[in-house]
Amino acid sequence: MGKIRFIHAADLHLGSPFTGMKGLQKEQWKKLRDSTLDAFDRLIDYAVESRPDFLLIVGDIYDGEDRSIRAQHRFQMGMQRLRDSGVPVVISHGNHDHLGGKWTRFELPENVHVFGPAVSQTELATSNGDVVITGFSYSERHIKEPMISAYPPADKKEAFHIGMLHGSMEGDTAHAVYAPFTKEQLLGKHYDYWALGHIHMRQELHREPSIVYPGNIQGRHKGETGPKGFYDVTLSKQETVLSFVPASVVQFDRLAVSCGGMVHMNEVLEACRDAAGDYASRYGSAVVELEFTGMAPETAELFNEIPETELIETIREAIEADGEFVWIHGLSFEESAADFPLSPFGEQIIGAIKGWGIAGWKEVLNDLYRHPKAGRFLDALDSRSVDELQESAIQKIRRGMQTGE
Repeated sequence: MGKIRFIHAADLHLGSPFTGMKGLQKEQWKKLRDSTLDAFDRLIDYAVESRPDFLLIVGDIYDGEDRSIRAQHRFQMGMQRLRDSGVPVVISHGNHDHLGGKWTRFELPENVHVFGPAVSQTELATSNGDVVITGFSYSERHIKEPMISAYPPADKKEAFHIGMLHGSMEGDTAHAVYAPFTKEQLLGKHYDYWALGHIHMRQELHREPSIVYPGNIQGRHKGETGPKGFYDVTLSKQETVLSFVPASVVQFDRLAVSCGGMVHMNEVLEACRDAAGDYASRYGSAVVELEFTGMAPETAELFNEIPETELIETIREAIEADGEFVWIHGLSFEESAADFPLSPFGEQIIGAIKGWGIAGWKEVLNDLYRHPKAGRFLDALDSRSVDELQESAIQKIRRGMQTGE
């Protein structure tokens, strides 16, 4: 048998709402709002130009179970372009776009195979061998039971076996549990490649056979930083070659700004402009959190005298004057710079927050998550998001008490 080549993508989240971005200029907001759709177009452009044997999309094609008409239309057009280019597509739906939702349906072209709620198989014939692909789509949003037991073991030695699974590894406390599995269970099926979805950070859990999360194709909030995209996979019975292809249109990130030796605010603003300009020249459009580092006490006093909202707006104006789309969504301060003495009451509050854990944060945010409109835009709380919330809350408390906000 020879080599086959395919694209492994997941978690497109077409139609993501991008909440909490108040203050963006009109053109910036349009670019961010359309970023998941435009990243999808980049995926399709790449597939049309490079002509892989097939394309896999492993769950959460759409951000919501209602599947907006605009997102569905864009997806349908992409599938038609692939049909015209002779590229088969195999897709599954995940917890966000499960089959139990209600939406206005679009008919997909004949080159697209959609897995149903039960684990099943589909076969593709390529010039270098047959391919057996196994997978399923979520019937409802929360599938907490393991589905891996329903996957049949590889039974055709002359064919390539690929498993598609949208879920999380058992024991992964950093993410909500969906269709859990263990690495040993996947390896026990003797497949040639495991195409995973659900985790938005790209990672390879195992080599030969490869067990791979490609991550999402476009970051959606500050917790999804860095380049996003998909994998171009070349697979033989001897080895797997993974090539990451960036697709994100707007990158979320954290941008460090050194303030060493600065005693005037204009110096700080100039450093922010330089950092943003350098970032834009390397990565393009971005939504970033600025982290101020290397601050001596006299520099910290500059920040302590200014309300944070006013400081953010001023930095945005300075950067926008250069024509860059590097939008500041928040500020943070290097711990050593922010760790000035607080009152016993302040330290007591911070100590209480540090002891909350996931259960405590869930209790505090319960009303927000139960809100009929706001709740649908919130991701499940996990250890990573709790750590980010805790860090942000502590910094705001420290800064608020130091500035009198």
